[in-house]
Parts: sequence; structure tokens; C-alpha cells
Amino acid sequence: MTFRPLHDRVLVRRVEAEEKTAGGIIIPDTAKEKPQEGEVVSVGSGTRGEDGTITPLDVKAGDKILFGKWSGTEVRLEGEDLLIMKESDILGIVG
Repeated sequence: MTFRPLHDRVLVRRVEAEEKTAGGIIIPDTAKEKPQEGEVVSVGSGTRGEDGTITPLDVKAGDKILFGKWSGTEVRLEGEDLLIMKESDILGIVG
């Protein structure tokens, strides 16, 4: 993929939701919620301070992250649904 987000933005691919509950009940597509977990595909260069220095982001491509329910903007790139969000929308890195 040739897309690179700008500044403090991150490109994220959602992790697929589970098909079954822990008790074995199959969840239909209409009842599934969008997952709040994803994988970082690409990151911007970082935030620019008032003195002109660039502070790199804490996340990197390949990190598994958790983000808020209404975070980011949904985009479709090369036939794939992705999210673009600011680093501040990321709640944490799953590790």
C-alpha cells in the first residue's frame, strides 16, 4: 500500500469480530458490533513542536491497539476498509 498518513495520524485495520460467544452461541452479522481493536498499518512522521522539532509517535506499523468506539474516519483504500485516526484516539497497545 502506498498511503502514508500525515503528522500524528495513524492508518488502522480493524481486527475481525468473533463469530461465536464464549458459550458457543453464533452471533449473526446484524447483531455484531464493530471491534475496537485493530492493527496499525502505517503511521505519520509525528507531531511538530513550537520550536520545530518533530516528536515521533509511540505506535509503529504492526502494533495491535485498542481505540475508542467512535474514533477515526472510515476510508476505503484498494478495496479494503480502514480507519484513519489521530494518535490521541488510541487507548493503548495490546502486547
